[in-house]
Amino acid sequence: MFVNIEKKQKLNSFLWWSAGVAFTFLIALFGYFFSLLQGLDNVGQLACAIIIAVIYRHFFGYPLILKNGIVFSSQKLLRLAIILYGLKLNIDVILQDGLGLLLRDGIIIASVILLTVWAAKIFKADSTISLLLGVGTGVCGAAAIAAIAPIVKSKDEDTAISVGIIALVGTVFAVGYTLIEPVLPLSSESYGIWAGSTLHELAHVAIAAEPAGEDALAISLLAKLGRVFLLVPLAFIFILIMNRKEKGKQTERNKVQFPWFLVGFLLMSIIGSYVIDNTVQVTDNIMEDVSTLTTWLLTAAMVGLGLNVNLSDLRSKAFKPLIIMIIVSLILSVLTYFSV
Repeated sequence: MFVNIEKKQKLNSFLWWSAGVAFTFLIALFGYFFSLLQGLDNVGQLACAIIIAVIYRHFFGYPLILKNGIVFSSQKLLRLAIILYGLKLNIDVILQDGLGLLLRDGIIIASVILLTVWAAKIFKADSTISLLLGVGTGVCGAAAIAAIAPIVKSKDEDTAISVGIIALVGTVFAVGYTLIEPVLPLSSESYGIWAGSTLHELAHVAIAAEPAGEDALAISLLAKLGRVFLLVPLAFIFILIMNRKEKGKQTERNKVQFPWFLVGFLLMSIIGSYVIDNTVQVTDNIMEDVSTLTTWLLTAAMVGLGLNVNLSDLRSKAFKPLIIMIIVSLILSVLTYFSV
């Protein structure tokens, strides 16, 4: 009898866990449909889904009975999405053609993060959200924030707020770039470098560079991938900083866990760069399917994080970091424009 009761409990636990995971994908689906609407098509599925998750939490509260599944999405599926994201990075192309851009990218990343952190201290903005926005602005948007957040021990709500802001502001900048591109006195190559060096997400770079032609799109993605490439060494720098910061405090509990998912990210980058099409033939359709899967996993994970966001906290914690990020992004755009 006790065995049957235990089995029923495990079955119920599994069913509620499954329902929790399915719930995050359901909101991700709503985000997808909203992103198809005119006016929201440039905002994207990720930002739409996070907004829906935050609104759901505000009106209906956090669905505690689904917590285990939601946490699984926000943690495990998030790491899986970052690992698969590595396929977007072609290391070979960067090492062959983008070493100069890589140096530029390194300077940009360091400058943006340091400037954002400094401004957060001056204006007494939330330090964690500001740091994550600096990382997202300097590196590669949501994926960078998701990779660095566990290292700096960000709360789920702070991570979700940061991802939502980076997606929305990045979209505004990308659309702005497309509007001013025809009147800029830049060659297609220079414009591509500018867009790839300053915009937040890979998708934002593609949106901004595509109207300028294939050459602009190619060089912009190369510049952007250089920033993605630097995500791994940046993560290890943060690990060293955090471990030094926590030195002498309850070491085992405070010690930063090794981010094995970034090893997976790097391995997938190597596979995508040197194995696929060289040793193993993979069709473009399969690669597009993997890219779509990555987007859905990342969106479901961000829904899980978004369900932790309290709107009152959003107003009080996010306003100053948002303003700082906009100012830093504008400074980055202007200075980089005059250097290309």
